[in-house]
Amino acid sequence: MFTKSNYSGTREEQYTLLIGQLEALIHDEPNRVANLANAAALLGQFLENINWAGFYVVDQQQDKNELVLGPFQGLPACVRIPFGKGVCGTSAERRETVVVADVHAFPGHIACDAASQSEIVIPIVAGGELIGVLDIDSPILDRFDAVDQQFLEQFVQKLAAAM
Repeated sequence: MFTKSNYSGTREEQYTLLIGQLEALIHDEPNRVANLANAAALLGQFLENINWAGFYVVDQQQDKNELVLGPFQGLPACVRIPFGKGVCGTSAERRETVVVADVHAFPGHIACDAASQSEIVIPIVAGGELIGVLDIDSPILDRFDAVDQQFLEQFVQKLAAAM
């Protein structure tokens, strides 16, 4: 397996390799938690300048308009996020990717890690149903760009297809 420190291709080539590794890990594995855990670990190893990568999933046992913490890499995090609140809740409610260059300028941002400066959140939709969101934080302002968004959305699509 490659990591951010031992592979030097273009960012697009690196993301393509990452997506291939995800496909290999989730191939024929039906367990959602296992797949999300491996996906979070891959992102934690691959992405530079991040301080948190993981998932919030729709809470099927409580309120279906709320996300609950899933597998992640990073410091302990907020456990529950209502739809429409913070970056994750906004992405879940809109079912669209939200890229925030400066989290302190995002109305209602939920600060789980004071070091976070920027964030990207991508909804996970399978069979027309919202499963959850992929949340990645960075301690650097404006860390995420169109390349990150394009390939992370592909990453999430591969993951959603296994669900």
